[in-house]
Amino acid sequence: MTATTTAESPTTPQRHPQRWLILGVICLATLTVLLDNTVLNVAIPSLTKELDASTADIQWMINAYSLVQSGLLLTAGSAADRYGRKKMLAAGLALFGIGSLVAGLAQSSTQLIAARAGMGIGGALLMTTTLAVIVQIFDDSERMKAIGLWSTVNSLGFAIGPLVGGVMLNHFWWGAIFLINIPVAVLGFVAVVKLIPESKNPQGDRPDLLGAVFSTIGMASVVYAIISGPEHGWTSTQVLVAAAVGVVVLGVFVWWELRIPYPMLDMHFFRNQRFIGAVAGAILVAFGMGGSLFLLTQHLQFVLGYEPLEAGLRTAPLAVTVVALNFTGLGARLLKKTSTPVTIAIGMTLLSAGLAAIAVLGGDNYAGMLTGLIVMGAGIALAMPAMANAIMSAIPPEKAGVGAGVNGTLAEFGNGLGVAVLGAVLNSKFASLVAVSAASLPAALAAARTEGERARIADAFSSGLETSQLVGAVAVFLGGVVAAALLKRAERADSGQQASA
Repeated sequence: MTATTTAESPTTPQRHPQRWLILGVICLATLTVLLDNTVLNVAIPSLTKELDASTADIQWMINAYSLVQSGLLLTAGSAADRYGRKKMLAAGLALFGIGSLVAGLAQSSTQLIAARAGMGIGGALLMTTTLAVIVQIFDDSERMKAIGLWSTVNSLGFAIGPLVGGVMLNHFWWGAIFLINIPVAVLGFVAVVKLIPESKNPQGDRPDLLGAVFSTIGMASVVYAIISGPEHGWTSTQVLVAAAVGVVVLGVFVWWELRIPYPMLDMHFFRNQRFIGAVAGAILVAFGMGGSLFLLTQHLQFVLGYEPLEAGLRTAPLAVTVVALNFTGLGARLLKKTSTPVTIAIGMTLLSAGLAAIAVLGGDNYAGMLTGLIVMGAGIALAMPAMANAIMSAIPPEKAGVGAGVNGTLAEFGNGLGVAVLGAVLNSKFASLVAVSAASLPAALAAARTEGERARIADAFSSGLETSQLVGAVAVFLGGVVAAALLKRAERADSGQQASA
């Protein structure tokens, strides 16, 4: 029996003898991809000076990577299922490494933007195939722990990106933050070729090229609207047009997928209550985490007066808690003792409680915020791996790449939605409390003439933050209840079918 058939023939994957070594390689590649989501932020002053980059150039340098990666996640997952996950993982590492080399040696803003887009293509292939490979090489008894470790790396990558970038820039020039990726890409490529078995959909579905085009355009347009909203205004022409194009094209994508015999994304997955429950939970966990971190960095700098690097260090306990709990395997043990719905309900309740604690206790001092961050981290450590496992379990093994694409797309969408919604709540409350015409805190403080007026403006901003965090807490808690209820109903339905059989 070949490696391909071994990986696909059973419903429950067999244990690969070198699975933990493969997981280490996968996590290293994933960490590198995720670091590049945030590592560039600290290099903005250097890029502005050395490449003579404009504000628009800087925005595209940062956004080209996440925009291309987000838009291609579903397409990349489908390609991995059809043509082989090992091939696509190796291709992703090669593209990421080449893109990093070009970025590190770029002599102009245009070259760097193009290189970042190429890195985004590699990142999309890596993010979908790594989770799909985990599903293939771990059986049910170990998969939850493996996904927990993979989720840990996801959280760690976002948290330490600015810190890694800062350390590199203190010792080297800005290009070093990209060139450091190359040894990792080469090591990962060799390990993938030598260690990972090939696996793909044995049915050999015909490629859904038009679906891939619709998915990429639709997702890229929606993500662009979300990225551009905070800066250009949610009612600006470019944001509204991008959002409208995204919604229309995604609607056409759904219509097309329902009509063709070999769809890229089988819309019948959305009839599965287990899938729907996990999807709802995944969006709201990302909603709470992304939105709260967006607000916290502002709170730490504008209200509590910390410098950017100090603010970044003070959000680190969230990631440290996630890493510590996932490495101990707490989520996997809880899942075995209880069930997926209970684990997700507990995790999202803790996440909600952490957001509420930050709102109530973290207004004037960091100690209250620290408590909330630790509780949030515990909730994320329990909920995220359980939901990723639920999504992947609800999708047939031969569609594991598409499942990973769905999981990654939901994380991007939930994160952007959290920033948009909670940011809008903050701005609305802040604007209603201040008498000056400026809607942002820096502009309002600049317009203030007395210390008393500045203090009143800062209090208004704190009040807006508190309200937005509480809105996030309620949304996450209700999402946890809904997700747990749907998953519980799905488990009952499965038990009933097994009893009938």
